[in-house]
Amino acid sequence: MTSAFRAAQRAPLLQVTKSAVATAIAWVFAGWLIQGPPPVFAAIAALLVVQPSLNQSFAKAIERSVGVIAGVAVASLLGVLLGESAWVVVIAIVAALLVAWALKMTAGTANQVAISAVLVLALGATTPGYAVDRVLETVIGAVIGVIVNVVLVPPVAVAPAHEKIDALADELAASLDRLGDALAEPRSRTQLEELLLKARLMRPMLATADQAIDDAQDSLALNPRGRRHRDELRDLRALLDRFRPVVTQVIGMTRAVYDHYDPAIADEPVLPAIGEQLHRAAHDVRLRMRRAAAPRTQAPPRGDAGASAPPTTTMPALTSPLLVQTPSADHWILIGSLLEDLRRIHEALGDTA
Repeated sequence: MTSAFRAAQRAPLLQVTKSAVATAIAWVFAGWLIQGPPPVFAAIAALLVVQPSLNQSFAKAIERSVGVIAGVAVASLLGVLLGESAWVVVIAIVAALLVAWALKMTAGTANQVAISAVLVLALGATTPGYAVDRVLETVIGAVIGVIVNVVLVPPVAVAPAHEKIDALADELAASLDRLGDALAEPRSRTQLEELLLKARLMRPMLATADQAIDDAQDSLALNPRGRRHRDELRDLRALLDRFRPVVTQVIGMTRAVYDHYDPAIADEPVLPAIGEQLHRAAHDVRLRMRRAAAPRTQAPPRGDAGASAPPTTTMPALTSPLLVQTPSADHWILIGSLLEDLRRIHEALGDTA
């Protein structure tokens, strides 16, 4: 039940502070500028406009302003044509929603049209200039919300993108190492199932990293602090695109081992060499992560569960040639698929990519 009204984590205190400041300024300023009823529209507009990014704030300001203007227009027209009867409010709600639907407005804008129409008819039908004042209030509140969001440290969401990609790289390197170990020593069916399960966990981590990159990109739009981070974000996206095919190949290799594994495969002479190549690939993933982290910190990358990662040299390790002997008839499909996936990993992690 609590998940319906509680978030997984608290909003940043800075976001709460900006919302409170914007709402208070909008209330005081609009109340001083426009005499009459309390400036509720201005306060609500400011509260809604302060969003995690400036791009979202600007979009919310437009959405709120357009919705109020359309709602006021519908209410004013119906008030002139039908009078001030209570049933006119019901007609106004239907008319406002139909107007929003006809104009292909977003759900938030459509709701705002209906709410504004109801408020104007219910509260301002007998007050001269009420409708115009409410439009002005809304615009004032929206502008103040955007200004406060700009002035009070515009948020930049590049750090969370770094964290998500770092976590993905940690797990990718660990998965390569685990698969390399599985090829070097016999594994039970339970161990293989655990190996496959852990490898598949990289799919949601990849989706989370993608979303973090998109959120960071959104936070830089219209942001005066964004210019210094754009190159950094571009490099992060390139790093994620480099890891993306490797994640696919590792999951595929793990599934192939799970499907075609049998104890006799340990006799294949090429298998330890493939395992060594997987460890080298894990090294190169950590090397890529270390290079990406260099501008931020010189601390070594993390391993599983936040532990220190294995030592990483400064040179890529996927450079040694791999000599392959003809596998047995029972294992050539598995060996061949592992070699092809390994080739693709080599291409994805190579400096030419």
